Formats: sequence, C-alpha cells, structure tokens
Amino acid sequence: MLPESFPPALPARSIALVIDDAPETLGLISAALEDNGMTVLVARSGPEGIDLARRVRPDVILMDAMMPGMDGFETCRILKSGPRPEPAPVIFMTGLTESEHILKGLRAGGVDYIAKPVVVDELIARIITHVLNARAVASARSALEQAGQSVLAFAPDGRLAWGSPGALALLETPEGRMLVAEGRALPALARWLAGLADQPISSAPPFAGAGLALRYLGQNPGEVILRIRRHGEGENEAQLAQAFGLTDREAEVLFWLTRGKTNRDIAEILNLSARTVNKHLEQVFHKMGVDNRTSAAVIADRLLNA
Repeated sequence: MLPESFPPALPARSIALVIDDAPETLGLISAALEDNGMTVLVARSGPEGIDLARRVRPDVILMDAMMPGMDGFETCRILKSGPRPEPAPVIFMTGLTESEHILKGLRAGGVDYIAKPVVVDELIARIITHVLNARAVASARSALEQAGQSVLAFAPDGRLAWGSPGALALLETPEGRMLVAEGRALPALARWLAGLADQPISSAPPFAGAGLALRYLGQNPGEVILRIRRHGEGENEAQLAQAFGLTDREAEVLFWLTRGKTNRDIAEILNLSARTVNKHLEQVFHKMGVDNRTSAAVIADRLLNA
C-alpha cells in the first residue's frame, strides 16, 4: 500500500506547454515531464506560447518570467484576458524570488511559482496538484452548465477569471460587451462587484445591465461567482414568488423542485449547502400550505403551466 503522502499520478494524456527562451531549461523540463507521462509542447517566446495555447488548449503552462520582448507576466496577462481566457493553470519559473515579483505573477493570473534552478520533483508535485484541481473545477463548471446555469467568476480586481460556455457566449453579445471589455468588468459592473465584498448572498442586490441580469452566488478564494442570464429568463421564479409570497431564493428552490431535481441537485445548481436547501423548502411548504415536496411541485407546476 502506498503511504498517504505519496503524490497522485498525472491524469492520462495531460499536455504541458513550456514557454522559455533558454534551450537548456526547455530540454531539462521537457525530459522530466515526458518521463512522467506528459505530452510536452515548447515555445521560445511569449507570442509563440500564446498562439500554441489557443490552438492546443494545454492542461498546464510553465512560464519563464523573464524573457526578451514580451516577458512572462505580460504573456500570462494576455492568456488570462479576453472573452475566452485560457483556463490552464500557469506556473511561473523564475530566479526572481522577491515578494513583489511573486505578487506580480499572481496578479497576472498565475497560480504558483518555482524558483530556478528548478527542482524537478517539486515541479512535478506542483503540476500534479494544479492539473487535478483545474480538472475538478472544470467538471464543476460543466455540471453547472448542464443544469442550465450560465456562471461567471471575477477576480477582486474586476478581471474575468472564468465562465461557463453559455455565460461567455452572452458576454460576446452586444449587451455583454457593455458589461465586460478586454476581459475586465466595465465601471458600472466593477462598482457592483466591489460592493459585494461582505454582502450575505440572500441580501445582495442583482445587477441589471442592458438586456442582461447578474446575480451574486457566492465566493471562492479570490473569485466572485455570478449567474448571468437575459432579462425574462427568471419569469418562472418571479411568478412563483408572487403567487406564494416567497423570497427570490425560495422561488428558485421551488422552481428546480418542479423540474424534478433532488435536494442535492438543487444545492449544486444554486451553490448552496444541502442544509440550506432543506431550510428553504421548509419555508416554501409553510407558505404554500403543504407538507411535502410532491404536493409543492404539483401545485407550482400547475401554476406555471396554467
């Protein structure tokens, strides 16, 4: 049996993109990654790396911070900006270990850094961690999209961190371009995001743009999570709220109940705990005058389809 501290293996067919202008570093890193079962692509400059990343979609990017012309920080900023930011985690490799340089890399969109000269075992361990974490996040985002949720995440500075495919498609519409440009929230949206810092989810006001509405779903470390949809897409929930005197959140829970979702499903869709969903349902049953989920679903479905 392997000890608990033994690192997990890299997922099969993982692709690493190494961006570095030093041939000796490229050779060392490429050989180490290939020995660990990864497919390795190499780029000798920032622009070449950006082109490769957008064509191949790697699982992880190893980035030299200091390169002639476009340095690693600017390369990372470009990769992580725009309507479809590169989702792969970026790990900086640098001889610069002062805190200001580390912060500069994180602010550019990187997730980690390795000091040069690179210690191969440490690099492999960090790659495994970030690749597995990224795949778990991608799976969660896919689940949200399949559940009909178009979700966005913004960094505290207003930079678009990620989005589900449906949400990113909305940002590419004329209405979406009035909210986000070049991968950043425009002033009105940025002000609203800044006001969410210490807001309870239940009391946070929605943001209404030109034809689009955003609702605060909560926060992960370094990310504000939002749902985005066109105006009018929440009419079912509004109808339920008005008919039964429900809060917006209670109406959302009831709506998904009418769609046959379990409490666990509803918790995942609305980014709530199962316990919170149960408490909302207790209030819904009380306000509707019923004592079980089947009765609530039947009555609500009849209202919506009247």
